[in-house]
Amino acid sequence: MADDRPVPLDEYPVHQVPLSMKHVATGDRNAYDRCIFHVFDHAGRALLILGLGVYPNLGVIDAYATLRTGNTLHAVRASDALGEDRMRLAVGPLRIEVQEPLGRLRLVCEDELSYDLTWTAAFPALWEPHHLQRRGDRLTLEGRRFVQAGTAEGVIRAGGAEFRVSAADWTGTRDRSWGVRPVPGEDGGRLAVDHPPEGFHWIWCPVRFEDRFLMVIVQEDADGYRSLNDATLVRPGHRDRQLGWPRAEITYRSGTRHPERAVIHLGDPRKPSELEVDVLASSPLAVGAGYPPADDWQHGTWQGRGWVDRRTYDMAAPHPLADYGVTDHSARFRLDGRTGYGIFEHGSFGRHDPSGFTGFDSVAP
Repeated sequence: MADDRPVPLDEYPVHQVPLSMKHVATGDRNAYDRCIFHVFDHAGRALLILGLGVYPNLGVIDAYATLRTGNTLHAVRASDALGEDRMRLAVGPLRIEVQEPLGRLRLVCEDELSYDLTWTAAFPALWEPHHLQRRGDRLTLEGRRFVQAGTAEGVIRAGGAEFRVSAADWTGTRDRSWGVRPVPGEDGGRLAVDHPPEGFHWIWCPVRFEDRFLMVIVQEDADGYRSLNDATLVRPGHRDRQLGWPRAEITYRSGTRHPERAVIHLGDPRKPSELEVDVLASSPLAVGAGYPPADDWQHGTWQGRGWVDRRTYDMAAPHPLADYGVTDHSARFRLDGRTGYGIFEHGSFGRHDPSGFTGFDSVAP
């Protein structure tokens, strides 16, 4: 028999449907609610990625952290049974403390990879476009997300190295999302057979400048059909400014689809501009962070109670699965004479006609 007692969050007037806050409005197994943070220095020495997710219809809560320094990637992952206190954002040695909603959060990991950081918003949170994705007639992804840029202060330790994180020399970005998103455990049946993936091209790019914040997001199919498209400039005291149809020219490392630099043309008809991107450090999300097509752990999968896993990856060695997933790159950006820092998240696999890629084995010349 199900336990239908109220949970602590039911005390607050935050309900959207006539259900306990223990439940979500959909019975879809793939319902999720999670976050991701990027904390990185402006010299490209370190890139910390961390996140925490809740999967209410699977009864799972999990979290992860990866730190890329040189050719080494340190990773800690944890998973447990989802409890009733949804305001306790903690799994194993990883936790997130909301000190001021949308303003200040504390990020902590107490393990072989350790950190204690205060993340502070520099700009208001910005809604990203409503994200919908279908396979045939089935809705496979529907997500609502906001993005935010800020600073981080504190300390990171791993592998005998210590990084003192300061607001002047480090940037922190974050993304909060919830909705429905595929979790491993189902094969898709006939729709997966009738609608095999041909190609996927993705850019997700939050950039913090001293006095403004820029967000660019692009998703394209194999033939270049664009299902997500946005470029928005946030300036305190001004109305958010839409910058039209972003068009990227990406310079890939020969023989790969690894971007080394890029120029994103922002099509504001009043004043066309170019966002220059120089990659500093890179971390494939399929290595350590639990994003598809990782083969050692993926988000939402049941690992048993109190599961904690630690890995160290040699990034000088080939990681074939990383070629078919999204990679997060810390980067230096230039726009209209200003220099900023942010994340150039990019994934390109399969056919992509605008880039000249003809299939999954196609790479840059």
